[in-house]
Amino acid sequence: MPLFQPWARPPPRRIYFIAPVIGLFLVYFLFFCHTTAFTPKIVVTPISSQQDENACPPLPGIEDVLVILKTGVTEALEKVPVHFQTTLQCIPNYVLFSDFEEEINGTHVHDVLRSVNETIKRTNPDFDLYNRIQEHGRSGLSPDDLSRVPNTAFGMPDNPGWKLDKWKFLPMIDETLRVRDDAKWYVFMEADTYYIWPNLLQWLAKLNPDKPYYLGNPTQIGPVIFAHGGSGIILSREAMHRASELRAQDIDGWDRYTEEEWAGDCVLGKLLHDAGAPLLWSWPLLQSSTPAEFDHFSESYLKKPWCYAPVAYHHVTAEDIQELAKFEQRFFRNNSVILHSDVFRHLIQPQFKPLQPDWDNLSEEEQVIGEASCRELCESKHECLQYSYESGKCRTSKMAKRGVQKTGVTSGWMTERIDAIVKELGTCATPQWILR
Repeated sequence: MPLFQPWARPPPRRIYFIAPVIGLFLVYFLFFCHTTAFTPKIVVTPISSQQDENACPPLPGIEDVLVILKTGVTEALEKVPVHFQTTLQCIPNYVLFSDFEEEINGTHVHDVLRSVNETIKRTNPDFDLYNRIQEHGRSGLSPDDLSRVPNTAFGMPDNPGWKLDKWKFLPMIDETLRVRDDAKWYVFMEADTYYIWPNLLQWLAKLNPDKPYYLGNPTQIGPVIFAHGGSGIILSREAMHRASELRAQDIDGWDRYTEEEWAGDCVLGKLLHDAGAPLLWSWPLLQSSTPAEFDHFSESYLKKPWCYAPVAYHHVTAEDIQELAKFEQRFFRNNSVILHSDVFRHLIQPQFKPLQPDWDNLSEEEQVIGEASCRELCESKHECLQYSYESGKCRTSKMAKRGVQKTGVTSGWMTERIDAIVKELGTCATPQWILR
């Protein structure tokens, strides 16, 4: 359908009056419509009037934060909708980026790859999926695009959406600044990330956004130490602008570097490092597990998580997100901060049983013995806290994890030993944060 419908020429004496109106309309169209087409707006989701007015806790400082949710066409419809009524429900400023522009539950999702060099998009096989969906929309997706492939030490190289994802990280910096360039903090998440906002805001209140902060869960590929994307990445205003300015000096060079690497969060980490924004190692505030798979007792990076405040979880399902949101809403009615110890006591420990069929508690130390002997083996090891049995294989562990449902696996926990450790760890006088 043409933009302007044909119209009959008016009598000459009426052109004098109509011409200025047409001129004003054209100015409006060329200026405002052009601007809208190339500048995504901050998405503001109103809280439904039917919701409990106390559903959102006080979030001082949230107005200075822009939340960026990165997703992809192969997962967005499955994973994003739950966030609108949970993770993003109380967030005034957020934007959704993907490899496909569309609407999800009335919220616009922006194409973060729109500014990538057209030659790269046309010739690099990583963009095969992108080119198909640009031409055919969602009907261009194939069963292979939507198939689940196992995650390996090198990611998911057989997954078309995963191969495309690495190209999103650097353009996302500039696209985000086009949305809002004056936020104090930029909080990046993926569709399977969950943030505890009151914890995050208390942490950020202790840091200066005018310094180049790059907060994340450390991981490493080759010589590059960077923040793991799914665990959540937080950048200060200064870090964002430094990264954008450095990339602008050699976009082609950074595109070549992206092509050579296999992880986009690694590429972003290299850019931030070179821009003078070194990673602040933020485990266990930001970490790569769900509460059910997190080890609450063990030490990593010279830190025990018990008294630290969890800020984000990763690999969460829609059910995990809903469970966390309900727990968070209840807990913050009488408390100002959630600690890892609180999550363990309220969500994890109550699920432990002497024996639970069709459940895998993720024990790892394996031996081949009978099921009855499996518990006896764990009991004989002083540090054993749990075990699982599956098809002649007995696994024990010094960790206490809730785990996941799995048919054919039987799990058990040494509840008295776990209770004793919890008692020994005790309560926390003050929450612990990571500031340097």
